[in-house]
Amino acid sequence: MTDTVDQSHWNMIAEKLMDEVPASRFDAWIRPLAAHFDDQILTIKVPSRFFLDGLKTHYGGRLNELSHALLGDDTQVHYEIDPTLSMREEKKDATAKSSSSSSSVDGFIDPRFTFENFVVGSGNEFCHAASRAVADKPGEIYNPLYLYGGVGLGKTHLINAVANELIKKDHSRIAYRTGERFTNELIQAIRNGSTDAFRNQYRQVDVLIIDDIQFIAGKDRTQEEFFHTFNALHEIKKQIILTSDRSPRELTNLMERLRSRFNWGLVADIQPPDLETRLAILSSKAELAGVHLDKDVAHMLASRITNNVRELEGALTRLTAHATLTGRTINIDFARHVLRDLLHEEVRAISVEDIQKKVASYYNINVREMSSSKRTRTVAFPRQIAMYACKDLTTMSLPEIGSHFGGKDHTTILYAVRKIEAMRKESDDFDDEMSRILALLKQ
Repeated sequence: MTDTVDQSHWNMIAEKLMDEVPASRFDAWIRPLAAHFDDQILTIKVPSRFFLDGLKTHYGGRLNELSHALLGDDTQVHYEIDPTLSMREEKKDATAKSSSSSSSVDGFIDPRFTFENFVVGSGNEFCHAASRAVADKPGEIYNPLYLYGGVGLGKTHLINAVANELIKKDHSRIAYRTGERFTNELIQAIRNGSTDAFRNQYRQVDVLIIDDIQFIAGKDRTQEEFFHTFNALHEIKKQIILTSDRSPRELTNLMERLRSRFNWGLVADIQPPDLETRLAILSSKAELAGVHLDKDVAHMLASRITNNVRELEGALTRLTAHATLTGRTINIDFARHVLRDLLHEEVRAISVEDIQKKVASYYNINVREMSSSKRTRTVAFPRQIAMYACKDLTTMSLPEIGSHFGGKDHTTILYAVRKIEAMRKESDDFDDEMSRILALLKQ
């Protein structure tokens, strides 16, 4: 079919959604899409995998309904990732702003990321509070705000939440970029001889947000331009927000004068979430997806996937997808099967010796007693905890585990495993304690 016919089919669906969806959401999720219709297959193109996950969560069901209603019951909806859409649509209007808003947003702000759905825990509460403060009084305190930490800990969520909060206030000109995109735009401006336009674009905003600022390290021309842009904005009290995977002092090949300026405001690090926070995140995401997550499954995921919230959410997405497609219930065995590669990767570095040392320390006994024949409860019970943890956190067989506990028979290991499993089911307090121990063993 011709592009004109393709577009007319997609326009019917888009126009229907325009009547149903708030303008800001339509601009953020529907307008960036491209589509073509051929042989009863509607192929919807999206800018990225990240965008696709959000689109399916919010509008996947409705897109299927409208496709069947408007294009025929036998219509199939397929999705295709087209990275070339990203730059084009972000420059146009794929932003979370309404037609009545006086905010001006240059770059894609994800409307899903708000303060309301950010799960606060001990590892991120300071960064959350600082981001809230900046959203309340941009340019007045903590300027720049520099958030750093590992991958998947919530930095991008927080800076999007700041932007979404400012958009609500309808008076902020916001520019949102990754460090890579900022660099690429500068390279293009140099090639085109349009560096003056490039500078003006960034020096007339109220809020400049750069995600992954570490990308400019080692790029002298980019650092030079950013240095002058930083000075121009800071001097007139415009807010600057930066994220990185490292603190300013850990960024090698960074100009010292930029490093100094990054420390002018507030530098805050996001730590990996504790067990309680990971469980809360899983609960929140499962509720949002309309999924009932078994308590044992949640504890297993939260205990084993400890350093990356994005990976934790990805595990839940995989489980949900497999359960939906196969009609299976998400229980502990199903989760272990579906996530076997991920869980194995998480636990393969843990040794029996590490488990024995940490459990012995937790219960204040000598680690040598793990391999002894003592049967007093003060020794036998921690030993059974360690045996259970070895079965849960390593790929060893029961006889192999027994060999590390003074040559215990495999039936002894099996008895310990079953005893701890039964105790976890009978007592919520013990179940919580066991979850804390497993999380400790992962650190």
